[in-house]
Amino acid sequence: MSRAVLAPFEAYQKSRVTFVQTVAELATRPQNIEALQSAGVMALLRPLLLDNVPSIQQSAALALGRLANYSDELAEAVVSNEILPQLVYSLSEQNRFYKKAAAYVLRSVAKHSPHLAKAVVNSGALDALVNCLEEFDPSVKEAAAWALACIAKHTHELAQAVVDAGAVGLLVLCVQEPELTLKRISATALSEIAKHTEELAQAVVDQGAVPYLAALISHPDAQLKRQVCSCLAQIAKHTVDLAEVVVEAEIFPRILNCLKDMDVQVRKNAATCIREIAKQTTELAKLIVHSGGAAATVDYISESKGNARLPGIMTLGYISAFDDSLAMAVIVSKGIAPLKDALISEPEDHLKAAAAWSLGQIGRHSPDHAKFLAEADVPSRLLAVYMLPESSKDLKDKAKKALKNIIQMCTHLPALEPLLQLAPNNILTYVCAQFAKVLPQNLEAKRTFVQSGGFQKIQEIQAEPGSKLREYIDEINSHYPPDVVNYYSPNYAEGLIKRLEEYHAE
Repeated sequence: MSRAVLAPFEAYQKSRVTFVQTVAELATRPQNIEALQSAGVMALLRPLLLDNVPSIQQSAALALGRLANYSDELAEAVVSNEILPQLVYSLSEQNRFYKKAAAYVLRSVAKHSPHLAKAVVNSGALDALVNCLEEFDPSVKEAAAWALACIAKHTHELAQAVVDAGAVGLLVLCVQEPELTLKRISATALSEIAKHTEELAQAVVDQGAVPYLAALISHPDAQLKRQVCSCLAQIAKHTVDLAEVVVEAEIFPRILNCLKDMDVQVRKNAATCIREIAKQTTELAKLIVHSGGAAATVDYISESKGNARLPGIMTLGYISAFDDSLAMAVIVSKGIAPLKDALISEPEDHLKAAAAWSLGQIGRHSPDHAKFLAEADVPSRLLAVYMLPESSKDLKDKAKKALKNIIQMCTHLPALEPLLQLAPNNILTYVCAQFAKVLPQNLEAKRTFVQSGGFQKIQEIQAEPGSKLREYIDEINSHYPPDVVNYYSPNYAEGLIKRLEEYHAE
């Protein structure tokens, strides 16, 4: 063939190569995206996906992936330009480089919304992606696993479609591969599947994922540990049986070491996993405590700030809720101080509310439990949060419930006296009920109550006639001589002066 005939073909190929490579490069910078879209880039890239030169196909797919990754609007354009069926077709036909690029486009489209992920599923991508998990090249497996994770994360229907396509068993095999990035993304995909429902978590368990994941808790790579702890948490959260499967993989006490990890997210995900197990049964909570989990969680809350604290705070509440011995284990592990600190110093109301709830779970078991909280000045702190006008309704409700739990158990009366000064009548009703209950049994307490000024404060309370509060105040007064009650009532001094004036007038 003569040079004159070949030259324009070579120039055409060279121009195509230059075009797709330049577009792929331009698509890496957000400021170029709008201009590319306005120039009709999608329609120009689409035929190049079927180009007879493999490098042009790959660059076209890479450019489309970068565009689709940028916004859901551009991902929508990939769908409306009917690019997905071409990619799916090519996934089963082409070389490993193209497969990676095609999986990247599918991931970039699917990540934005359930609607776009559904479009990827409807294009027949799942079977092609699952086949890619059996490829020899680890980077192809990784690209496919990532795309499957982006599909599964949105809804349980989409995650179920991924399971039905046979992905789980292959993802479990990928977790066992030596390549670190493949381990990470496969653990992520399993986590995204397991999070939705008990049945989906069971599907992950049935494929034997848990022992392999549990073995990676001690892996040196922080990103892998994040995903592993997250996946185990997503499995354990659904039911007692699933939590027991996770525990039986001997994650304790190894997972407690993750609470001291250098990586903040590893610490938080490990704390979340422990929380999901702790909430299930008394036996599992006991197992955590016996493994040193209460003390480790207390240290974790003490060393954390902000949202990272939340799973630890909830863990202590769940453990304490089950029975008095577990609540005492939290007290012995010095759990009250960091919970009180969270109640006082955390700026977010939901963290304060969680701390209030956990303190209430500790204090509700017995007078001994309540005394520890009272001596740490927890009731006054709960009252302060409850009285604060800017506290959210949820925080006020949880603070009030916790206060009620602690007050109704507290027989250490000096600790309740500060509340007489500040509490509104609805809280004072609980406080006075405790005084009415404890004072008759204890002569020393009756004397101390007068000497400390508490008895006088009781007389100063403005209680509605016929109210519960009035009943309790009258009951307290009935245990003292009438002249003592008169002496401490607010108008006693006025009455004396009045009588003095009357005496002089006579």
